[in-house]
Amino acid sequence: MSGERDLKRLIAGMRPELDRNRYVFCTIDAAAVPPGLRPVVTVAESEGLTLVVRQEEADAASLPYDYVAGRITLRVHSALDAVGLTAAVAGALADAGLSCNVVAGYHHDHLFVEHDRAHDALAALRELAERSA
Repeated sequence: MSGERDLKRLIAGMRPELDRNRYVFCTIDAAAVPPGLRPVVTVAESEGLTLVVRQEEADAASLPYDYVAGRITLRVHSALDAVGLTAAVAGALADAGLSCNVVAGYHHDHLFVEHDRAHDALAALRELAERSA
């Protein structure tokens, strides 16, 4: 099933959904994920393996972190080659004074925003979607 490519439909139909968990970004030297961790994102970098995991998992594994994020999933199925969605979302959040770390999955985009302001981010995204509808 191919995803949506039309920017107006992507924005209007993004249906942002806030996950109730807290997520943190950690880095480890190993090439393999330690037992007990279930990362929602992994990124191999020359400096190490970046993991995005639930805060409780990082705490249980004594992994250091300095950023606690909320995770917002855009429920629209965006095509991987769609143009403009990330820019539109990042622009709306920047206008609200919010940082955003975007990860594209096969079906959805996932936004990691400052946990304490996740509801502000959700409101900004819903407003963007309403303006585009």
